[in-house]
Amino acid sequence: MKNNKNKWLVPVAFANIYIIWGITFLAISYGLNGFPPFILSGFRFFLAGALILGYLIIKGEKIGSFINWKKNAITGILVLTGGTGLVAWGEQYVTASEAAIAIATGPFWFIAIDRKNWKKYFSDKFIPIGLLMGFAGLILFLSGSINSQTAHGTESSLRWIAFLVLGLSSISWVLGSLYSKNNPANQSTFMNIAQQLIVAGIASFIIALFKSEWNSFSIQTIPVSAWLSLLFLIVFGSVIAYISYIWLLSIKPAPLVSTHTYINPIVAVIAGSIIAHQVINQTQFYGLFIILTGVLFTNVSKYIKISKRSKVRIRQSIRIYARGKLFQLNKKQFN
Repeated sequence: MKNNKNKWLVPVAFANIYIIWGITFLAISYGLNGFPPFILSGFRFFLAGALILGYLIIKGEKIGSFINWKKNAITGILVLTGGTGLVAWGEQYVTASEAAIAIATGPFWFIAIDRKNWKKYFSDKFIPIGLLMGFAGLILFLSGSINSQTAHGTESSLRWIAFLVLGLSSISWVLGSLYSKNNPANQSTFMNIAQQLIVAGIASFIIALFKSEWNSFSIQTIPVSAWLSLLFLIVFGSVIAYISYIWLLSIKPAPLVSTHTYINPIVAVIAGSIIAHQVINQTQFYGLFIILTGVLFTNVSKYIKISKRSKVRIRQSIRIYARGKLFQLNKKQFN
């Protein structure tokens, strides 16, 4: 951030990914009151992608080649349709707070699946500790969740399936992220986002067709709260927060930006408690605490490195400042 006029955008962008993505889980649960899960996801992704694509076309940017569309199609289907669409399906049987906590295990799946960097990961003594803590926290959280009847009075067998699907959604998100990292499209970041959203929306609509969601869907029966939730998911969840996330990654260290992993479940639990009167039991709370501590351990070395860099910069700034002051004193004495 070389331009001081734009410094205020940094805390705003962090607030976007911290708060908006935390509230998104609750918005999905309200959207499900009127929309089936994959129709809800389809409208969310397709309309958000169309908005961004329309803006880029007006600016004169080209739509892109077939190869770029293909790469972004794979990423969009894995990250958005699988990673987020399955969350909407899971929230039919668990609360928004429970879904957010289950998704907090995402960083562990990233380390487990990214075999290419296992040697690098496991040479760090903190990462295995974090993985074990995260696994223990997940087991504790699930043990407190299966017997809980807070999610619409759903029977335990369906809740088991829902938590399994939420786990699959995290894996899908990681697979898509790794594919995108190893197969980057040769165009602007915003065009990539637009294409991913549009393809994810179409894929969600197709899944809705095979699941017969369109047969029982009627626009006339959708309550206002569901329409408002969809609007929130499109404008805030899929446009503002996602763009904020990509922008922060371009100007700030990735470990710092990834702190949303810790904040989103906390925001979701608080929002669920205040707005929807959702509660988590004591066992679930302890599980959440252990999971977040485990995620912190998997990244602690990165934070230490950032801290060391910051210390070097501070020392350099102090030296420059001291030299300036010394020069001024010598100049006064000379005069």
